[in-house]
Amino acid sequence: MRVFRKSRMFRKDEDLRGASLFSRFLADQKGAYAIEFALVAIPFLALLFAIIETALVFFADSILNNASAQAARLIRTGQAQSQSLSAESFKSQICNAIAVPMFKCAKLHVDVKTYQEFGSVNLTKPLDEDGNLVDDFNYDPGKGGEIVVVRVFYEWPIVVNSFGIHLADMANGSRLLSSVFAFRNEPFPW
Repeated sequence: MRVFRKSRMFRKDEDLRGASLFSRFLADQKGAYAIEFALVAIPFLALLFAIIETALVFFADSILNNASAQAARLIRTGQAQSQSLSAESFKSQICNAIAVPMFKCAKLHVDVKTYQEFGSVNLTKPLDEDGNLVDDFNYDPGKGGEIVVVRVFYEWPIVVNSFGIHLADMANGSRLLSSVFAFRNEPFPW
């Protein structure tokens, strides 16, 4: 009888040991933090990258505005006209004022036009209905006392363009940053 009891107890211990392993598995909390982090990490990182990308877009727009203001002042004061700056040299003035490695001058577009009155100024973005850039840019810095509009555009590449955050407004997935300055040239004699 004793042997029977031992073997019977042994089988009972095996059943308890198997049940205790399963119950220990269910009760174990060691991996709970890792699973919770895995569930929260993807939306958290997506939000973090979207915030960083939005901040970079605003930072780039601020740099573009500052560089465009410096270059537009050359036209307003007549320095661009007296030095006979061409469209490319005016564009290089803006590129030199930017001086940030994130910007590539090949993606920079400059449009300088003169108008008879401020009410006739066209400030629409040069994009067609598909989101492609319409390249009809001019360079006319005007004479003394004329109304001039300097528009500077930059194709900023967007990396995080998902999760419901769509900063891109161009067909190639970029955002068209723009800077506009409308002014009347000073009354210089040339």
